[in-house]
Amino acid sequence: MKTNYPLIVTAHVADADLAPFAALRAQHFPPDRNFLHAHVTMFHRLPGEYIDAILEVLRTVAGSTGQIEASVNGVRHLGFGVAFTIDSAELQVARTQLKNHFSHWLNPQDTQPWRPHITVQNKVSKAAADTLFHELKHDFEPRQLRISGFDLWAYLGGPWRLEASLGFERVA
Repeated sequence: MKTNYPLIVTAHVADADLAPFAALRAQHFPPDRNFLHAHVTMFHRLPGEYIDAILEVLRTVAGSTGQIEASVNGVRHLGFGVAFTIDSAELQVARTQLKNHFSHWLNPQDTQPWRPHITVQNKVSKAAADTLFHELKHDFEPRQLRISGFDLWAYLGGPWRLEASLGFERVA
């Protein structure tokens, strides 16, 4: 669906858990393109014209979801960048619930199988990506992430603006 006001949904990850990835992103992402902190994108382009309905879906799913533990379990070569892969069955379930509600608004990118990740480098030469990939893969150690909700962002042609942060409410 076309929109003049694109919205992005990310997983709300604890700042302390994102800190090492944010540092790598600051070091390796081209400075003229690095408008964002490290993040886990769940949906890339929802129509802002329906922000109220989108927020209602996010509230509903967040209300029935408890804190999610995810594992950063590998390094992924993106061709012209590098990302860390994330594994969490619970996060996949939450995204599938959202996807089912958002299905009539999704662009082709968001209908593909979702492979959650944190990008620390993008839009560089293949040689630069190869170098960083091998360096990070060599030193890689798995780690945990705590995901406590969803963040909704307005895309501003590069930078993003936070529209809402919705915490998970289910208590185990």
